[in-house]
Amino acid sequence: MKIYNYNDIPEEFFSNIEFETIESVNEIIEDVKRSGDGALIKYSRKFGDGMIDSLEVTEAEIKNAYKNVDKKTIDAIKTAIKNVQMFAQNQLDCIKNLDTECDGIKLGHRIIPIKKAGCYIPGGNYPLPSTAIMTIVPAKTAGVETVIACSPKIKDVTIVACDLAGADKIYRVGGVQAIAAMAYGTESVHRVDKIVGPGNKFVTAAKKQIYGDCGIDFLAGPSEVLIVADETANAEFVAADMLAQCEHDKDARAYLICFSQKFAKEVDKYAKEMLKQLKTAEIAKISYEKSFAVVVDNIEQAVEISERRAPEHLELCIKNAQETMAMFTNYGSLFIGNYSAEVFGDYCAGTNHTLPTNMVARYSGGLSVFDFIKIQTYQYVDKMSAKNLAKTASIIAENEGLYAHKNAADIRS
Repeated sequence: MKIYNYNDIPEEFFSNIEFETIESVNEIIEDVKRSGDGALIKYSRKFGDGMIDSLEVTEAEIKNAYKNVDKKTIDAIKTAIKNVQMFAQNQLDCIKNLDTECDGIKLGHRIIPIKKAGCYIPGGNYPLPSTAIMTIVPAKTAGVETVIACSPKIKDVTIVACDLAGADKIYRVGGVQAIAAMAYGTESVHRVDKIVGPGNKFVTAAKKQIYGDCGIDFLAGPSEVLIVADETANAEFVAADMLAQCEHDKDARAYLICFSQKFAKEVDKYAKEMLKQLKTAEIAKISYEKSFAVVVDNIEQAVEISERRAPEHLELCIKNAQETMAMFTNYGSLFIGNYSAEVFGDYCAGTNHTLPTNMVARYSGGLSVFDFIKIQTYQYVDKMSAKNLAKTASIIAENEGLYAHKNAADIRS
C-alpha cells in the first residue's frame, strides 16, 4: 500500500479504470448478435469457462445441486434472502401509485414493474451466490415477470442461490457474451428489458456498449472500498476490510484516509501479516500494492477526498460517525462504525451489494427494488380544463415555432 500526505496525493488516486478493451468487446457482441448460441459456446470455451454444450441449467441439475450443498450453507442463503427481501419490500412500500386533481385536471403516476430482467452473476475467480441473492431478490420483489440469471463456471451453490432467490431461468454463460445474449437474445437465452449486476472491466465495457438497446443498472466494477479512520478505529479491522476488497480481482482497490502516518503503517503491517496466511493472496497482494493511504489533517480534508473519489463502499471508522455521516454524500453504500463491516453488506445485512464504482456514485446509488420498476405518469383533462390549458400551450408552441403543436391546442380551446 502506498502512503501519501494530503498535499502529495497523486492524480492516480482519482483516476478511473480505463475500458481499453472496447474493440474486442464490440467484436464479441456483434458475433453473438449474428451467431446466437453458437457464439456463446465458442467464447465460453475460448475464455476458459469449459466445454459446454447445454447453456441452460436444467431442472434435474438444479435438484442435484441441492444435494451437493450442505444444509448450513442453504440455511445461510435463506437468511440472506430473507433480509434482502425484507429491505427491498420496505423500500417498495415507500412509493405508491399517485392520483391528484386540480381544476378538473387529473394527474398521477403508476408504479409498473419491468417485464424481463437479466441478472449477471460473476463466477470467473470465485462463485458468487451472494450476487444471485442481491440481483434476483429485488427483481422478484418488484414484481418482474421473468428473471434470468447468467453466470460463468456456475457452481452448485450459485445454482441453489439462484433457485431460492426465484430465478425463472439459469444459464451457464458469462463475460461479454452473456451481456450480449441478454441484450439481444439467442436461441436459448431470453432477450431482457434490463441487465443488472457487477462484473470485471470487460463485462462493464459490454454493459456500456449495449446501453440503449437494453437498459442497465449502472457501470459496476471493479470493486473498491474507502475507509476513513481516526484514532478510535481498529487497525486490524481496517486491514481486514481492505483485503476483503482487494481479493476480488487484480483491478480492485482499497483506499484508507487516516489522520497519522503511525496509523497507516499499523494498518499496512496488519495487512501484510494477513496476506501471508490468505488463500487468495495471489490476487489480493497485487491489488493491495496498488492501493492507497492518505494522511490528512482534519475531517474536512477527509470529506473532500472521499467526495471526489465517490467510492463504491464507504466505511466511517471515526468517533461520532453517526453525526458526521451527513458530511458525506458520494458513495454507493455507507458503513458506520467499527463493527459495520462492509462484508455484512456484501452478504446478509439486507442492503444491496451491487453498487456503483468508478465515481458513478456522484450521480447514482446502488441497485435496489427501484431499478426494476417504472414510474409512469398519466393525465386526464376534461373539456373545460382543456380550454384553459390550450391558451397556455398555444402561446408556448408559437414561441417555439411549432405550429402543429399550436393547432392541436387551439382546436380544443
